[in-house]
Amino acid sequence: MIRLVKWFRTATNKAFSKKYLLFTNVAISVSLSGVGDIIEQHYEIYNGELASWDRQRTRFMSISGMTVGVFCHGWYNFMDRRFPGRTIGLVLKKVLIDQTVASPIVIFLFFATLAVLKRSSFEEMRHEVRDKFIRLYTAEWVVWPPAQIVNFYFLPTKYRVLYDNTISLGYDVYTSYVINDDSSNDRSAIPS
Repeated sequence: MIRLVKWFRTATNKAFSKKYLLFTNVAISVSLSGVGDIIEQHYEIYNGELASWDRQRTRFMSISGMTVGVFCHGWYNFMDRRFPGRTIGLVLKKVLIDQTVASPIVIFLFFATLAVLKRSSFEEMRHEVRDKFIRLYTAEWVVWPPAQIVNFYFLPTKYRVLYDNTISLGYDVYTSYVINDDSSNDRSAIPS
C-alpha cells in the first residue's frame, strides 16, 4: 500500500510539473468532456430520447474538451502572470475578467470545434451559436463565479485546470445537452 501511495505521489508530481503540465491539463479536459457527454447520453437513453450511445458525439465532445483544455492552460497561466496575488479584490477582478472574457471564448471554441468536426458551414455554426450561446453563458454565470473564487483564491496555478474540469464535469453534462438539443431549432421554425 505504501508503495502505491509513493508511486501515486511521484506520478502526480511529474504530471503537474512544468514539463508535463500542458499535456496533463489537456488529457484531463479531453477525458472529463467525454465523461460528461457519456453521462448525458446515458440519461437520454434512460429517458428514451436516444436509442443508443453515439460514440462519434462523445469523440467530438472530447476533442472540443481538448481545444478548451489548451485554452484554459494558457488562460490561467496568463491570468496569474498578469494579476499575481490572492487578495479578495484581486480574486474578484480575476473572476470578473474570467467571466466576461474567457467564458465567451470557451463557449465559442466548443461551437467552432464541433462545427469543424461535423463539417458544418459557417452559417450553420452561426445559427447554432445564435440559438444556444445565451443558454450556456447564463449557466456559466451561475456555476463559475463561486467556483472561480475558490480556484483563484486557494489553488496554485498548476492545479487550476484540474479543479476547473472537476467542477466542469457537471457543467459538461449540461453543455452536451445544450449543444445536442435540437428543440431550439424547432422553435425557430414555428411561426409566432
